[in-house]
Amino acid sequence: MSEIMIRLDDVTFSYKSGAAVFERFSWQAATGDAWAVIGPSGCGKTTLLYLISGLYQPLAGTIAVAGERVPRKDRGRTGLILQDYGLLPWATVQGNVELGLRIRQFYGLSDMNHAASARVAFWLDRLGICGLRDKYPAQISGGQRQRAAIARTLVVQPDVLLMDEPFSSLDALTREDLQNVVLELQAEMGITTIVVTHNIEEAVLLGRRILVLGQPPIREPQVVDNPCADLALFRDAPEFYNQCTELRGRLAR
Repeated sequence: MSEIMIRLDDVTFSYKSGAAVFERFSWQAATGDAWAVIGPSGCGKTTLLYLISGLYQPLAGTIAVAGERVPRKDRGRTGLILQDYGLLPWATVQGNVELGLRIRQFYGLSDMNHAASARVAFWLDRLGICGLRDKYPAQISGGQRQRAAIARTLVVQPDVLLMDEPFSSLDALTREDLQNVVLELQAEMGITTIVVTHNIEEAVLLGRRILVLGQPPIREPQVVDNPCADLALFRDAPEFYNQCTELRGRLAR
């Protein structure tokens, strides 16, 4: 049986307005799981990622990642990729990729040594942006910026990869290309991933399991299993369209 990487126990969270988003909500993800989270706007998808990453604190209940209660001492081990890339405009692509390592060095959590520099070079090459290392974010495309954001997150070797609608602002072909990159990384690294999306097809493609959130307050997790997600050429398989139809029906209820 797989170890539990992420665990939420009886989590309650609401904003200052008083509107409850989660109420005694419990859910868990095993090591190596690939989850997609989908639901209507304002249902708490991004809030869930922020709770797991430690950016938000629950009013009640507990959250643990890799057996350590959130917020973790080394927050960089929970990687978060945002829709708007989050790149520093005054830093080069390489400088942005190095950022997490330099922050960890500042807090005494790691050294910017030869091994760390080698990881930067590896991820620049692996994400296909080695030739852009001296460019600034304004000089590269949206897809290239998101590749830099992914490289910056993975270079610190996180246990968990959280992605908040990472490809929603990209054109269709670039989005498909980066979806394939995520699938390759899942297969290569076995990293626990959670992708928030409003796109049914993307949820089915990237999530071996899909968490469906309804209108708040969320109390019970609704999970759709996606056993065919590991099929070769799944995007073009009949099972893909069947799963999309099932998920669309679940969302319409």
